Order: sequence, then C-alpha cells, then structure tokens
Amino acid sequence: MSVMDGCESKYRTPVPEDRTCPQCGKEVEVFTSRGRIIEDTACECGYVFKAEDAQPLKVERSE
Repeated sequence: MSVMDGCESKYRTPVPEDRTCPQCGKEVEVFTSRGRIIEDTACECGYVFKAEDAQPLKVERSE
C-alpha cells in the first residue's frame, strides 16, 4: 500500500454484495465498487448481472 493512496483506495477495493435475482429470486453474490457491479455474474437460472460503468471520482480544486 502506498502512502499516496489515502482514503481513495477504499473506493477501488471490490466489496462482495448479495443481490436478489429478478428471474428466480435466489441470492447471488456479486462484487461491487462504490455500489456498481464490476464484473458480469451469472445466476444458476441463467440470468446475468451485467457489469456497470464506473463513475470517476470528482475532484474539485479550490483556487
């Protein structure tokens, strides 16, 4: 870990999260980063949770 990572590194670490399949109702573990799915994950019934585009962190500079 680098000193320069700071508090932004927590946003890059994937978090396992259980989502309910809309097709069969089973719980499926997906990996998210800042609330968005980072990789395609398939349920046993065939439904696929699609990866979502990541939103860049907004950095406002004071002048």
